[in-house]
Amino acid sequence: MKKILNQPANYVNDMLSGLYKAYPKQVKSVEDVHSLARADAPIKGKVGLMTGGGSGHLPVFLGYVGKGMLDGCAVGDVFQSPSIEQIVNVTKQIDGGKGVVYIYGNYGGDILNFDMAAEMVEMENIKTCTILVKDDVASAPPAEKDRRRGVAGMVFAFKIAGAKAAQGADIDEVVRVTEHALDNIRTMGVALSPVTLPAVGAPTFQIGDDEMEIGMGIHGEPGIKREKLHTADEIAERMTEAILADMSIPKGGKVAVMLNGLGATPLEELMILFNKVHDILASREISVHKVYAGEFATSMEMVGASLTIFHLADKELVDLLGTEADTPFFRQLQA
Repeated sequence: MKKILNQPANYVNDMLSGLYKAYPKQVKSVEDVHSLARADAPIKGKVGLMTGGGSGHLPVFLGYVGKGMLDGCAVGDVFQSPSIEQIVNVTKQIDGGKGVVYIYGNYGGDILNFDMAAEMVEMENIKTCTILVKDDVASAPPAEKDRRRGVAGMVFAFKIAGAKAAQGADIDEVVRVTEHALDNIRTMGVALSPVTLPAVGAPTFQIGDDEMEIGMGIHGEPGIKREKLHTADEIAERMTEAILADMSIPKGGKVAVMLNGLGATPLEELMILFNKVHDILASREISVHKVYAGEFATSMEMVGASLTIFHLADKELVDLLGTEADTPFFRQLQA
C-alpha cells in the first residue's frame, strides 16, 4: 500500500501541523499538537465538551471541534489512546466554569486515561462527567450492550451535546439529552479491505477479493463473521435489518440516517446503499428526516461503509440536530 507521507514516525505530527495551518480561525493547540481546542476556548458560562481517541479516523475525533459541537479533543498516535497529560491539558483549556463533559468511544485504553485525567482535574475544582458511546450493534448483543464499541454514531452525540451546551444548559442537562440521543442511535458496518498502519507498512489483516467482513470495528477488530461479497442491496438490507431489530422505531417514526465511508469508498457507492436503506425504511412507514453521507468516522484507507440510524424520538432531538455547526470537517446551517 502506497501512502503520501514523509517519515512514518512523523505521520500524526505532520497531519496535525497541517490541520492547525489549514484552520487557524477554528482550532488551536494546547501545550502540544496532540491537544486541540476551539480557537475561542474557553467560553465562559458554557459547559465544555471534549472527546479523544487515536489518529487514523478523520474526521473523528478532532475534526468536530468548533462552533455547535465540541470544545476540545486529545488525539493519540494511530489507533492509540491519547495520554492522561494531553486530556488534562485540553480539559483545563476548555473549562468555562460550568464543567466539562467527556464523550468518547467505549475502548479500554481511552477509558483508563480519561478516568485518570478526570480525577486530576477534579482536584483543581473542574467538574467532569463521562458519556461512553456504545452504538455498534455488531460488537455485542443487546443483553451485553455495555460491551459495545463506539463508532460513527458518536458524531450524532457530538452534535446533540454541542447544540444543548450552546443553549447555555447546565452539565446535567447536557448529559441527559446526549444519553437520550445515544439510546436512540445504532450503527453497523461492513469492511471489504484491511487497513495499513504507516509505522508497520503492512495490512492489519487479510481478506479475499470476493469476501467481506460483517460488523467490523474501526480499528480492524473482527466482526460477526466473514462472508462472500454480497450486492449493495443485500449489504444495505443486512445492516438496516440488524439495526431495526435492535431498536424499536414505531410506524410514523422519524430518523436521521448516516452513510459513512471508512476511508476509501466512493460517494456513489454510499448512494447506492442509501437507495435500498430508504426503501426498507419506507416499507416500515419510517420517514427519513435528514441524510448525512460521506466520511465521518474512517479507518485509514479501509474500503467499506457503516450505517447509522438515529431515531428522532421527540421534538427536542429534531430541533437540536438541526442547529448550526461549523467545525473543520462538519458544517451545517440552521435548519
